Order: sequence, then structure tokens, then C-alpha cells
Amino acid sequence: MTEALAAGVARTIQTKLVLPPDTNHLGTIFGGTVLAYIDEIAAITAMRHSGEAVVTASIDTVNFLSSAKVGDIFILEGVVISTGRTSMEVYVKAECQQIETGMTNLTTTAILTMVAVDSNGKPIPVKGVIPETDAEKKLFRSAQERKQRRMQLNQYSKELC
Repeated sequence: MTEALAAGVARTIQTKLVLPPDTNHLGTIFGGTVLAYIDEIAAITAMRHSGEAVVTASIDTVNFLSSAKVGDIFILEGVVISTGRTSMEVYVKAECQQIETGMTNLTTTAILTMVAVDSNGKPIPVKGVIPETDAEKKLFRSAQERKQRRMQLNQYSKELC
């Protein structure tokens, strides 16, 4: 049986300052910048969980709920929510904190699939995960449904080519 780690073991938190080059003409953070931050924290979280290099296999969902502005503190949190044989699903939550008020708003959520790879880029097995919080348990229970949806979309994409 594969060893399992508590989800909190690979929880990663990253904080960034939203600067003018990160923003569009409205002074709000570029969606592409947010996506790059999300991919980075998901990779770090998955590497911490697996102890291996990882690659991004998919970004299942990204929900832009509100925006961060120049001067906001951008806080990202990633946690491994489920695992397959070589893959890990990572849930990422991004919030912004306004410096003047201290208020924090949820800006973005995402679920990514990361795959552990060896030095030749070949997938390698990963440890299981034990969800800790109620939210992690709910995401863990729905992992198989997301995997099925990913497989269907992959097949559909191949048929289009």
C-alpha cells in the first residue's frame, strides 16, 4: 500500500505585492499573471508533497471571482487534495488584502493536476493524501468525478484533431 500524507503537510502559502507591471489599463491584475502565480504555487505544493519534480497536466477550473488592484497584497494558498498513481490534484485559493483597510477578498480558485516525473520526464508514483479540513474532504470525495471529466475532455480533444 502507498504511504499517505496529511494534506496540510504539502500546504503552501505565497504572498506577493501587486505592482503596476502586473496590471492592465484598469489597474487590476492581469488574469495571465494570476494564472502564472497559480501554476507556480501548484507546482511547489505538488513538489513538496511528492519530493519530486512535477509538470502541469491540466488546469481543470479557474474561477475569477474578484480582482486585485495595484498595492494589494496577493495571497495564494495551495494544497494537494487528491492523488492518483503519479498525479496530484492541487486546489489553489487566491485572496487579495487591501493594505489600508486590512480587508481580505477571495479573488480566484483553481484546481490543477500535476504529475511527478523522474529525471527523464517519465511519470513516477506519488504518496496518497489524507484530507484534513471539511473543504479538503469534500474536494477529495469529488476527485473521481473530476478525473472522469478530464478523461472525457482529453478524448474529445483528440477526436477534434
